[in-house]
Amino acid sequence: MSGDLRHPDRDPDRREFVAQKQEPFGAILSCIDSRVPPELLFDTGLGDLYVMRTGGEAVGPVVTGSVEYGPMTSGTPLIVVLGHQRCGAVAAAYRSIRDGKPLPGNLDAIARALRPAYEQAAREGGSDPVETMARAQVELTAADLRSNQDLAPLVAKGTLAVAGAYYSLDTGKVEVLAGAPTRP
Repeated sequence: MSGDLRHPDRDPDRREFVAQKQEPFGAILSCIDSRVPPELLFDTGLGDLYVMRTGGEAVGPVVTGSVEYGPMTSGTPLIVVLGHQRCGAVAAAYRSIRDGKPLPGNLDAIARALRPAYEQAAREGGSDPVETMARAQVELTAADLRSNQDLAPLVAKGTLAVAGAYYSLDTGKVEVLAGAPTRP
């Protein structure tokens, strides 16, 4: 946020160090938006994060399996579902659902995956229903992962935190919405 970037873990020594084994400290499920690359937002380097990106953080079995990979295979202690301000995928899904007009091609699968967030946003109201829907999508996805049959035992043991967060394009701030990790 301050612009004080360190660019850690990006040199040939780090590449060689992680070439044989990886132990990322976090897994990030974020949007495909070109303005929200997690490795850059969190100023991380090679081997630091597992990153999955889908339109509007839409999930399905392959994405969920990808998110589960780190915690279930190497003990990655943190999952962050990262939504963001002015999400085009959420805006398109919102209009599609509101107007009853399917999106073209496989884009409609994104809208269908975001329907629960649309319904929650409709119940909550607010001055900007698309932003409300974007935040709802983060919270719902994080809650689903937290209660997932394979991840819930890790959460219950305290070896995994699943947080929902929201990135402001205007300020660069990441706001934790739910599931903030606790310190031992």
